[in-house]
Amino acid sequence: MIARLWHGYTLPQNAAAYETLLRTEVFPSIEQKQIKGYRKISLLKRPLGEEVEFITIMLFDDLVSIKNFMGEDYERSYVPEKARALLSRHDERSQHYEIIHEVRY
Repeated sequence: MIARLWHGYTLPQNAAAYETLLRTEVFPSIEQKQIKGYRKISLLKRPLGEEVEFITIMLFDDLVSIKNFMGEDYERSYVPEKARALLSRHDERSQHYEIIHEVRY
């Protein structure tokens, strides 16, 4: 399993609109692609001084699945134009980590 992490930052006045956009448009559009090996997406948020930080964590079966989503340049970020308009800055590249151990309770 591979975790794909990405960071984006908004001004506090744009945070609610950005979160709504992710939940109602961006995430459903990813799901509609029906990417083989795509398992889930998680959204994290925290206030960070004069910004609000958002982190997405997407889970995929393997790098092939991520390439099915993003193409050969699979590290590039996926940020639709509507989302870019609300962000003050964001990662241009996503980070990918192999999940090597999990403990569930």
